[in-house]
Amino acid sequence: MTTADRSSLLAHQPNSLHFQKGNQKNPVIDVDDKQTYQSMDGFGFALTGGSAQLMMRMDAPSRSALLKELFGRGKGEIGVSYLRVSIGSSDMNDHVFTYDDLPESKTDPNLSKFNLGPDRDDVIPVLKEILAINPGMKILGSPWTAPSWMKSNDNPKDGNLKPEYYATYAHYFVKYISAMKAEGITIDAITVQNEPLNGKNTPSMVMQATDQDRFIREDLGPAFRKAGLKTKIILYDHNCDVPEYPLTILNDAHAAQFVDGSGFHLYEGKIDAMTQVHDAHPDKNLYFTEQMVVDNNEDPKLDIASALSRVLVGATRNWSRNVLLWNLAADPQFGPHTNNGGCPVCEGAITLDGNRVTRNIAYYTIAHASKFVPPGSVRIQSNTSESLPNVAFKTPTNKIVLIVANPGNVDRMFDISFHGKSITSTLKSGSVGTFVW
Repeated sequence: MTTADRSSLLAHQPNSLHFQKGNQKNPVIDVDDKQTYQSMDGFGFALTGGSAQLMMRMDAPSRSALLKELFGRGKGEIGVSYLRVSIGSSDMNDHVFTYDDLPESKTDPNLSKFNLGPDRDDVIPVLKEILAINPGMKILGSPWTAPSWMKSNDNPKDGNLKPEYYATYAHYFVKYISAMKAEGITIDAITVQNEPLNGKNTPSMVMQATDQDRFIREDLGPAFRKAGLKTKIILYDHNCDVPEYPLTILNDAHAAQFVDGSGFHLYEGKIDAMTQVHDAHPDKNLYFTEQMVVDNNEDPKLDIASALSRVLVGATRNWSRNVLLWNLAADPQFGPHTNNGGCPVCEGAITLDGNRVTRNIAYYTIAHASKFVPPGSVRIQSNTSESLPNVAFKTPTNKIVLIVANPGNVDRMFDISFHGKSITSTLKSGSVGTFVW
């Protein structure tokens, strides 16, 4: 249980509950493991370049202890099972870079100067330590921009990919996946472009649906196929307000043959846009690839019930195979980030001040699922409730996990019904509980 007043933070409750036959007197959450939905790939965060940089500044024993807590599955560990990394820098790096940066007016169509560069100093060493703890970690790569010389404005911010460099950029992805593989790091999936309708970040690149469709159909998909890559291609990777974007591409059978599914954020729009895309193309997967969940510095309460209801319950109930929150780690000033378009308010799931670790709202939001719902778990039926948002899973070892939030202003008593028996529990206002049986 995690409570809004922080008196309980992902704390195991001392009193066990026991299912019994009898009349239910309270609102009921009925769990039915015979009705199943999507399989889960995992829960986690973005290991931004800034996150990895802060971790590399820790002393080795402190970093090792932190990574075990985050990625291990033992007592006191939260079992994070899915990570997103940026292909090149994101806006949460201390400077902008791609893997093929050149002086102005120079080009490199054969990518002879391609190099993983700054990632060798922080992201790659941290990923290797993580993979030693959890070799099955799923990793999603997302680019914020192509190299500037491939772009219409010759700038890391905004602009478009020039059509004459589509094939070169497809090869850039292939080289990235191959170079990471050579480091012992498997990239399970890539998104084609982070927030393709947002040119305001530094770095960023705008890619309209018709352009992404053409790029996947004619260049990226064929390049992956030719290279024999198993890495999944996930399109869109932006807000729930424009489901027409992924649908445009999925409706093109020539492009869709190369696509595993669509990625969504929730800064705009409604989460049920994911179900709209699922219903139109039920053979394609859905992924929740980013959301910033941060503490309110003016309110000491931990608003975990609202965050968990909106993002974690919302995404999984709308067919997402994963839930990724944004930045894993930031310093006390919410850095490092790029200037002129980096995020100045992106609190990490943890705050790192040297070796000192502070766990924030995003940490507990993900931990309520990642600790108890391992990859390969399947979402099962549980009735929806406005007053008690919830989602249920069956794990590979046949455990049932029910995650319940009480975002309301009053404490709520309720019953959980399963196979004709029930238990009674109470959640305080603003609190979250994970029930396992």
